[in-house]
Amino acid sequence: MAGHILLAVLNGLLIGLSRSLNGRLGMAVGPMRASWWNHLVGFAFLSAALAVTGGWQLHSAVEAPPTAWLGGLFGALFVAANSLVMPRLGTLRTAVLVICGQMVTGLAVDWLVAGKTPGWTQFAGITLILLGTFSARRAGHRNGK
Repeated sequence: MAGHILLAVLNGLLIGLSRSLNGRLGMAVGPMRASWWNHLVGFAFLSAALAVTGGWQLHSAVEAPPTAWLGGLFGALFVAANSLVMPRLGTLRTAVLVICGQMVTGLAVDWLVAGKTPGWTQFAGITLILLGTFSARRAGHRNGK
């Protein structure tokens, strides 16, 4: 379990770095092109990794439910939207708002799909993230930023 937790934290660090880099690329080439380049480089990396590890198993991909394929569409839209908003909102604000959206989605999926009733602490966490983002924005305006 500790290894999975560490991997999740590392993933969060990589996502934060990726957002910043894609935002810079989005400023240079536009958000849709930044997303295209992001996914092209990712495709090349994953293709090489699968070739090296022998992980090409197309039969398992065909067996996935049709809705599972929407993850790729949502991922591409996420990268494009992030490349657009990150340079305008800043890295911290964008990251916090994205995390808030992820928390809302996680709560909804756990509740509606897995049948886990959300507690007040989950709602409080989402509310605190939104309040923190609002407070940081107001503080930035007072400081002339």
